[in-house]
Amino acid sequence: MSWYGKGLRFRCTQCSHCCTGQEGYVWLSPRDQESIARHLGLAHDAFVKRYVRLVGRLFALVDKPGGDCIFLTEDKRCAIHPVKPRQCLTFPFWPRIVETPASWDEIAEACPGAGTGPIYSAAEIDRALDRDTPREELWKLMSKP
Repeated sequence: MSWYGKGLRFRCTQCSHCCTGQEGYVWLSPRDQESIARHLGLAHDAFVKRYVRLVGRLFALVDKPGGDCIFLTEDKRCAIHPVKPRQCLTFPFWPRIVETPASWDEIAEACPGAGTGPIYSAAEIDRALDRDTPREELWKLMSKP
């Protein structure tokens, strides 16, 4: 059994802390790329040219200068929220964040939603961690009332 066997509390406060600050990588699957391009009304090639960078053999969103997400608006909202990348959708249930109680506590210091809100069961967290969980299921899972 994992250390989070009794579940973890989380509710997104839309504070945008996870979208700002130091540069990082928002990895994009082919499906993420297609969905965002369609949402923006762009051809896939035009979307990639404008918003995507190649990191090794993987694709990631470009950042604004300073590291903020390219799709973070001036009022600190996500311009592509309905089609945000899987990585964004499953935050904070990422392997490195739920690896240990210490890593969870560390993210809770920066994320006001970690440790508050509804309890996500260990099974739900494991579904968020599973790369094969269908996106539609993730939306329902991560939108707990």
